[in-house]
Amino acid sequence: MFKFMNKSLPQIISVRNYGKHNKNFLMKGQGIKHENITYYPRDPENYVKPELPNPSKMFRVQRIKPVKGCPYWEKKILNELGLDLKMSDFTIVKNIPENNVRLWKIKHLLKIDPIDFPQGIPNETNKHLAFIKDNGECVIPSDDKKRIVARIEAIEVFQSDTNQMSTDNLKRDSRMKWLNPY
Repeated sequence: MFKFMNKSLPQIISVRNYGKHNKNFLMKGQGIKHENITYYPRDPENYVKPELPNPSKMFRVQRIKPVKGCPYWEKKILNELGLDLKMSDFTIVKNIPENNVRLWKIKHLLKIDPIDFPQGIPNETNKHLAFIKDNGECVIPSDDKKRIVARIEAIEVFQSDTNQMSTDNLKRDSRMKWLNPY
């Protein structure tokens, strides 16, 4: 309550309401129960329960906002998920309650897409060929044996190549060009 000493100004009274919230709008007993959630539809007579899709087994998680200015606990969760370095990187996270709690805490920093397996889950023979699209669809190329063997051999040749430019070679070459430009 505020009072002013000057008689020419009007008296201002401020009142705070204390007490219980009025919850009469919840219409007891008219809610529709979905597992642990009570839902109150606008039109209970014409309500049709929606068919829920099967949950995805994995998520494709990508950071879309910078880490600068975030509290340390959010940075720690991003570091545990492996999303603290580059925004273009993504990681695969299993859909389990522990991971869902972590993702819920930093959902404002992430883009989360469920991973779909339209061609089935990759097995041991084709797990190296499967790739994930940007929309979260896991694609497995056809099982052409010659193509698979050729691709695996090409990967082995590339990894064993001694003339490829590694990070150390690029740094050394750039430094030499800086020191001796002509």
